[in-house]
Amino acid sequence: MFFEGDKITPMREMILSESTAERERALAKLLPLQRADFEGIFRAMQGRPVTIRSLDPPLHEFLPHDDASQALVAARMGVPAERIAAKVRALHETNPMLGHRGCRLGIAFPEITRMQARAIFEAACNVAKATRTKPRVEVMIPLVATRKELELQAAIVREIAEAVFAASGVRVPYLVGTMIELPRACVTAGDIAEAAEFFSFGTNDLTQTTYGISRDDGARFVPQYIEQEIFERDPFAALDRAGVGRLMRIACEDGRAARPKLKLGICGEHGGEPSSIEFCQQLGLDYVSCSPWRVPIARLAAAQAAIRAKAAQKTARAIAAGDAASRIATKSDSARAARRPRR
Repeated sequence: MFFEGDKITPMREMILSESTAERERALAKLLPLQRADFEGIFRAMQGRPVTIRSLDPPLHEFLPHDDASQALVAARMGVPAERIAAKVRALHETNPMLGHRGCRLGIAFPEITRMQARAIFEAACNVAKATRTKPRVEVMIPLVATRKELELQAAIVREIAEAVFAASGVRVPYLVGTMIELPRACVTAGDIAEAAEFFSFGTNDLTQTTYGISRDDGARFVPQYIEQEIFERDPFAALDRAGVGRLMRIACEDGRAARPKLKLGICGEHGGEPSSIEFCQQLGLDYVSCSPWRVPIARLAAAQAAIRAKAAQKTARAIAAGDAASRIATKSDSARAARRPRR
């Protein structure tokens, strides 16, 4: 979203800023652009739930890394190329996937979360006024490892939501939840659920952090692991039920124990893979999310999984009823035998 059209320049201005005031000026340019994007999404969805993840990628991804591109961008922005190069060096991380990204960005720079929340709720209220259909907003905070991280970000979202509702005279239903994509989040899900209204399992990152394997680099050796039967399947293609799946089960059980109406779902490429979808059905997840081109497969697989689950429940009830009838018959036979006179 930030790479499109005229949004990348103010995004880069925000990244190059050296003070909160400078960042807020750049974010003020981004606000109407983000708001317009969200208005389009809410209109298209016509009152269906829309889950919006707050800024997740590390900031260095929005800056050019080679000299030629830096010079070109510098000329467009009217800043020295060295300023861009210096910021790229300052943002360099040894392992950016586990670095300054997700909710960590929002905590370091809360003005980013405030801008995004304002864009979301102003867009939702504008669409509600224009169409008489209230968007259903779900704000998702990424890469949460602790309850406190979520509480800090959720407080900003809710504060901005109430301010926008008061200013516009319109209210829309909304939830604030989190992505569950770290093992710690899974094993402390009961605590995190106290602050979350929904969980969305980010299984791409959860698989990486559970296995300690980079999805990008694993392709070098995962085929050999499959060939030697170390892995049955590529864990980035089909959910690993024994490891990643076990963490998900813990999170589901503990999360719903703390918040019985907790909404649960999955996002990532696993959400479009049939065997993974069947496992999600077994866990009792409410939805799966996947890339657009996987949606037809996902819908078919989800329907098949639901039918199989219902058939299994029916069979289990029939077996239970048969066992109960057998026990009753046995007791009746025993009672008749006890009443029969002895000769």
